[in-house]
Amino acid sequence: MAVIGFAALAAGIFMLDLLLKNYVEKHLKEGEEKPFCKGRLLIRKYHNRGAFLDVGAGRRGAVALLSLILTLFMTVVFLTTFSFRGNSTLRAGLALLLGGAYSNTYDRLTRRYVVDYVSFPVKNKRFRQIVFNISDFCIMIGALLMALGEMKKK
Repeated sequence: MAVIGFAALAAGIFMLDLLLKNYVEKHLKEGEEKPFCKGRLLIRKYHNRGAFLDVGAGRRGAVALLSLILTLFMTVVFLTTFSFRGNSTLRAGLALLLGGAYSNTYDRLTRRYVVDYVSFPVKNKRFRQIVFNISDFCIMIGALLMALGEMKKK
């Protein structure tokens, strides 16, 4: 896949997550919970004012700046990987990671919080309280693919 295809993947993730976040912001009250996919998922509006699990919520400016710096750094990494042949696993991972990073960084810079909206109806209360968004899943999957791509390279 060419650089444009991977960039389109990242842009698509950004747009999908932005649309979902805007929908949740408009149609749900914070903390409101609705079952989805026959109860396999819960849709819940949550404003994450820090990083993962609200870490750094009291230092939102620092979290936003760090998020911006890391996103820009990963963009440079993304662009430089296209000077190498092969390793589409690494590139796909970077595209997923960047799409998610741009979406969450955009939220931190414009809303001053990240809109999270998906959780799992599990018995473990602590895990049930964690709320994700599509970007979070893309970041995790992207990081995994990047690791696999690096292992494949060696």
